[in-house]
Amino acid sequence: MVELTDLERDALTELVNMGVGRAATHLSRMVNDQVLLSVPTVDIVSRQEASNFLTARERHGLVAVEQQFQGSFDGRAMLIFPEANSLELARAVLGGELTLAEIVDLEQDALAEIGNIILNGCLVVVANALRDRLTISLPAVLRGDGANILTDKAGGADELVLFLYIDFTIRSRSIRGYIALLMGVSSLQSLKQLIHAFIEGIASEEPSSAGTSHGSQIA
Repeated sequence: MVELTDLERDALTELVNMGVGRAATHLSRMVNDQVLLSVPTVDIVSRQEASNFLTARERHGLVAVEQQFQGSFDGRAMLIFPEANSLELARAVLGGELTLAEIVDLEQDALAEIGNIILNGCLVVVANALRDRLTISLPAVLRGDGANILTDKAGGADELVLFLYIDFTIRSRSIRGYIALLMGVSSLQSLKQLIHAFIEGIASEEPSSAGTSHGSQIA
């Protein structure tokens, strides 16, 4: 198991919240309404623990938008939410002018676009802050229970889950969801090293920036 220190966890949570904040801005423009997104908790768990958690919390089906990512750390990113919310999300993006049948027809594309915006927002902001570059695949929509959605299709026995609870409000609808980054141990160790270097970089800049009146930068 790869564990983050409290400082590393706080830094990663802050970076992810910056990412979902950027995603919320894009979604707000899309739906022409306020969208609020936040990630209050970040944890590293086994795939089985993540599956058990989802099964216990969500008694019915789940919908997930999945994207592969590759860089210094690689894996699968998923935006997961209860299937009961999927039409509500699609309706919020597509607008209220469409009939139910039209929304059902366009639901898959709408969910893929929402997932793409949120997952890309998180991954790109985190990677940029850690001075890394990621290649991210097109989104795919999956349906099933926690065990099915989190199944390791590549057969990697050491895959762990960086699990993030996410709160979001879109068009005044409060919807719970989850972001899961499924990575092997070596990828998580690489991510941990990048976060550690990021924290050290901030710490090393603080004394010099306090003593000079120029040259400060905001990432």
